[in-house]
Amino acid sequence: MRITKFGHACVRIEHDGNVVVIDPGMFTDPEAVDGATAVLLTHEHADHYDPTNLAATDAPVFTIAAVADQIGSRSPEIRERTTVVLPGEAFDAGLPVTAVGEKHAVIHPSFPGFANSGYLVSVGDETVFHPGDSFELPGQPVAVLCVPVGGPWLKLSETLDFAKAVGATRTVAIHDRTLSDIGLGMLDDRLKAFLDGVGSYHRLADGEDLPGARSA
Repeated sequence: MRITKFGHACVRIEHDGNVVVIDPGMFTDPEAVDGATAVLLTHEHADHYDPTNLAATDAPVFTIAAVADQIGSRSPEIRERTTVVLPGEAFDAGLPVTAVGEKHAVIHPSFPGFANSGYLVSVGDETVFHPGDSFELPGQPVAVLCVPVGGPWLKLSETLDFAKAVGATRTVAIHDRTLSDIGLGMLDDRLKAFLDGVGSYHRLADGEDLPGARSA
């Protein structure tokens, strides 16, 4: 298993010849989808869904209805290779995947609500969880949690509580492009301390692999 962090919320998972890329949005370079065998999109916001990155690969796309509708209106040719997944649905994206949750976290009560699906990806004997923009719990133990750390819809206490509740062996920071280096350093210190005794915490640079996750 190889897990690589790309821009903002994008994570690339490689295992047994399959390459599953989650949320290659506008802060993600197209190289993230090189060789992709499947792309998963959690929701419609541009930092998670970028038509240009989808056009850079011919891989099948798996996502929720709201995103599929946008793809259909902008890129009919990509919609033809897009599959809509439902909450709780298990599906084959080259690696076994289960959709988790239905709603984006509340940004503000005055704003419209958005749909969101997290994804549990089975990678050999381990499971990776990418929640998108949600703190929906996975409902099962996971080896690797991709935890959102910055955005207009979250605060630090929610990130800390979510990461501890999931209790992953390894927790990887995502959704971090909007924060300054100083702010990220503060977050790193608090998450490392808060997860002491639970599991390890990692914030990776773009293109960096998760330590210990790469195997033959």
